[in-house]
Amino acid sequence: MSSFNDLADLPLLAIWGETVRARRVQGERITLAVVELAPNAVVPEHRHPAEQLGIVIKGRIRFTVDGETRDLGPGGTWRILGDRPHDVVAGPDGAVVIDVFTPIRDDWDDREIVTGAAPRWPDGAGA
Repeated sequence: MSSFNDLADLPLLAIWGETVRARRVQGERITLAVVELAPNAVVPEHRHPAEQLGIVIKGRIRFTVDGETRDLGPGGTWRILGDRPHDVVAGPDGAVVIDVFTPIRDDWDDREIVTGAAPRWPDGAGA
């Protein structure tokens, strides 16, 4: 595998069906994911062993981490320690966020690959 890729060349994974999809760059110990949330998409409360950092690139989300809720737009960030409960609701226009996980999100390995969809970010890259 090359050390360089365009976002559009990475597989689009159906993380939560049609409403939450992601393209990821996977290292040995870290995952970087560009996550696309459809309008009003819901990521139900869940937890995972991976520590997670993220930033909103486009749109708005309501994020709850360990009982604390914030409305975030572009530039809004979060930090989730491993095994802490969190959930997200996208705004009416959806959102694009970048998430970074360590250790890697190998639990996404079995997700369905969506074909024919261009990235929603950067602007102009897709619908």
